Amino acid sequence: MTGSNNIAVLTRERELVMTRVFDSPQDLVFEVWIEPKHLANWLVPSGFSLAFCQLDFREGGDFKFCMRSPEGEDRWFWGTYSEIVEPERIVFTMDHDAPDGTQQKKSIVTVTFEAVGEKTKLTLSQGVFEFEDDHTERRREWSECLDRLAQYVEKA
Repeated sequence: MTGSNNIAVLTRERELVMTRVFDSPQDLVFEVWIEPKHLANWLVPSGFSLAFCQLDFREGGDFKFCMRSPEGEDRWFWGTYSEIVEPERIVFTMDHDAPDGTQQKKSIVTVTFEAVGEKTKLTLSQGVFEFEDDHTERRREWSECLDRLAQYVEKA
């Protein structure tokens, strides 16, 4: 497994960029981003579960999912796919409810998948965040999700 040591987190003002190299082929890493049956295995931080997931994976299509915390609290996320280039790139908006129930400002997420031999270099960027706390929390959550993704694709 290519572990946490290979995560590069670059921060600009209120934007998150993370890069990870997976020991799995590009087609597989891309596929686990677009199939609900796969997302349930990695798209939530440790201790959370994916309580609901609906995707209309096409440009202009919407998605909605619910992360359930260990305490049973639901956090909803939703957005729209604006660009899909299989198996190289996915761009989508992301809205979500904060733990206090308020809706957070929409951000743009771009995920690129680059074949590097039999491995895949994934770069995820998200922003622009309204508050530094949002940036810090998303970085922590995405790091945990990408750790779980690395473990999941190794088993696939």
